[in-house]
Amino acid sequence: MSKHTLPTISMRSKDSDQAFVRSLHDYGFAALTDHPLDMTRVHQIYDDWQAFFDSKTKFQFQFNKDTQDGYFGLADAESAKGSAVQDFKEYFHFYPAGRCPSDLRADLLTYYHAAEDFAKTLLTWVERHSPTDVCDGYLEPLSSMIDASQSSLLRILHYPAVRAGTDLPRASAHEDINLLTILPASNGPGLEILGKNGEWLRIEDRDDQVLVNTGDMLAEASNGYFPSTTHRVASENPELDADSRMSMPLFLHPRPDVQLSRRYTAGNYLHERLLELGVIDA
Repeated sequence: MSKHTLPTISMRSKDSDQAFVRSLHDYGFAALTDHPLDMTRVHQIYDDWQAFFDSKTKFQFQFNKDTQDGYFGLADAESAKGSAVQDFKEYFHFYPAGRCPSDLRADLLTYYHAAEDFAKTLLTWVERHSPTDVCDGYLEPLSSMIDASQSSLLRILHYPAVRAGTDLPRASAHEDINLLTILPASNGPGLEILGKNGEWLRIEDRDDQVLVNTGDMLAEASNGYFPSTTHRVASENPELDADSRMSMPLFLHPRPDVQLSRRYTAGNYLHERLLELGVIDA
């Protein structure tokens, strides 16, 4: 395990925009504090959805393979690219136009739109501080790529408790497909990112921070200047029991027609990756 730490950036600092973009370039991740997201609401969502995952109601919302919304149980969980082992997790895919328990929709919708607006600000920062040659390669302003997009996905994740000595990957090493991921503080530790030196860096678990990471689509659009960093969720100490854990990433996806690069639209790129993962059929 690496002894390095991911820098924490206060959004109140005068150079927070530059520090954010530098962190994305150096790590593929950035840790932000003093951000505009309502963490009280986030933790209320965690509590409400923990109760949902503990109930039988979840089985009334079994996922739709065509629309990819709804509940994915342990048997439906995805596997990382190149891995034959399923992740040990269950989750719910929320889209504003998709299905959701009526009593849980309002908080999710409010958070979804707040995080989406926040992401637009961050994408504007990325545009502003990208090197000239990288910026010249953007075929559309990054912040407008998600305008009117129906594809951005809010995933409510539940990692069940794991007994000591159990060899179950909570989330195997993977990269995100999308443009940018907004990840508010979870309610427990476990996230690790792979450093350029090949060592895993454990991310500090802080209630007040939001993590932001580059996805494959931003790496494609920036010709690799912003790396899509491999990350995973692991038990802090495999010899000890790991508590149940909640997490809620918002995966920002451009409109399918957006030209990420000369070789890919966002729609073509997503289709290719979902085929690789076995999420959709050829």
